[in-house]
Amino acid sequence: MSDMNNQDTPAPNPAIPPRPAPPAAPIADAPTTPLPPELASALRADNQPTTPLDGGWAAPSAAAGTPAAPAPGSVPPGSAAAGATAAATAGAGVPTPGAPAATAAPFTGASFGGSLPPGAPIPPQSNSFGEPVAPEPAKQPRKRVGATIGLLTATALIAAGAGFGGAWAFDNFVDDGARPVATGQGGTITVNNPGSVTQTTAIAAEALPSVVTIDVGTDQAAGSGSGVIISEDGYVLTNTHVVTLDGATGAADVRVTLSDGTIYDAEVVGTDPMYDLAVVKLKDASGLPVITWGDSSKLNVGDVTVALGAPLGLANSVTEGIVSSLNRSIRVASSAAPATPESGDSSDDSDDSQGGPFTFDVPGQQGSTPSEYISIAVIQTDAAINPGNSGGALVNSEGDLIGINVAIATAGGSSEGAGSIGLGFSIPSNIAQRIATEIIENGEATHGLLGASVTNASSMDDATTAGAYIAEVVNNGAAEQAGLKEGDVVTKLGSARVSDATDLTAQVRALAAGSETTLTYIRDGETFEVDVTLGSL
Repeated sequence: MSDMNNQDTPAPNPAIPPRPAPPAAPIADAPTTPLPPELASALRADNQPTTPLDGGWAAPSAAAGTPAAPAPGSVPPGSAAAGATAAATAGAGVPTPGAPAATAAPFTGASFGGSLPPGAPIPPQSNSFGEPVAPEPAKQPRKRVGATIGLLTATALIAAGAGFGGAWAFDNFVDDGARPVATGQGGTITVNNPGSVTQTTAIAAEALPSVVTIDVGTDQAAGSGSGVIISEDGYVLTNTHVVTLDGATGAADVRVTLSDGTIYDAEVVGTDPMYDLAVVKLKDASGLPVITWGDSSKLNVGDVTVALGAPLGLANSVTEGIVSSLNRSIRVASSAAPATPESGDSSDDSDDSQGGPFTFDVPGQQGSTPSEYISIAVIQTDAAINPGNSGGALVNSEGDLIGINVAIATAGGSSEGAGSIGLGFSIPSNIAQRIATEIIENGEATHGLLGASVTNASSMDDATTAGAYIAEVVNNGAAEQAGLKEGDVVTKLGSARVSDATDLTAQVRALAAGSETTLTYIRDGETFEVDVTLGSL
């Protein structure tokens, strides 16, 4: 065996030059972040390279058990100086040349480009200056793809607006199996693919338990519609034309079926033919799922809408769309509406003789021949509304009630064979809530009265703007007291734009009797505003 101190004897492997000492302190702007995950993963013991060592680690000796030759200037192994040198080197984060791989000093990072010997234990990680870094966290078992997508979908729903049932979606949609998902209130939403639930699914799950099917019948007639639960003890809001079969009967048997199939007998609390709303009360009911009222005054054109109800008797039906128009007003023929009093508002509409395109529909019942018309302010939506949706809910992206579905438009102007053509109408929730509260408290609702006869301003020969033309004012009525005169053109009531006579009448009727509002009108080319206190219809 050759003398390891004899420098004339060639070493089995090329000598390794001394490694430069690391700086005493890190440079101020040097990175101190852990190794990238890809590099840390590559350095794991079960994924080591088998290529020859480069300059980062000492090569093994040529013969088993024979230590490698020392580098020039090195200290002989086994000496006290060698031990001190090894300790100092290890403390600096540099491996001791000639040391076995199993006892190699900590790896000093990527800056020296070294690699581990095959099978060597994973060295502690440090940055390029020898500073220790935190080890990479242990990898968690991978979740199933379906559950992960379901979790992401539910999380997205919560972030977008948890008020519409995101919490419900999170608790119920994160599931690996396909199954019908029951809501917390007893209704059922079928979810066959939990990994691809949509916003509409969550909306329906939130609101559908509060939507009911209403069956109305007598010995001579029968029909069905929808309704919305507005109290835990069983008050349900619906349309007058649903509970009266569009004027065919004034006293009918009413049965209400919840979304979970529970059936209740019900009685009519009161009706409001002027805005086609009614309230029924379920007998012996308690703990029912109540709809959340939304604020219809905050809606924008383009907002998401979902219509819920029982079109053609098909309970728990869901259709989706957007708000197509706001501050829309329509005239609808109604057999239940009372005749307009002589001192009340009136409007001239040339389409009345032809029936107009707007109709009430109750499946199974055509109703009586209409003799009167009502003007109502509505939300226009392209969510499909069909016969039987009447009285059901129109909800927003959070599942809050923004409207009561009331009418549809038909291309032929006849209710016979009518269906959705993308023009559905709902009574705004703010109006519906006021009327429902008055019906429950008093058995009936009140409506404002302007005391004027109006027509469409656009029909006048000298028209320069659209609005409601004052044709006549009633003596001592609200219009006269506010200073309105024949020939004035009303263009706004409150914040609502008035485009024609129907708009003005509908907006006045939407307010309670005695309400105070601001009216904007044009007289002789000048615009004026006046405060008006409405009378009582």
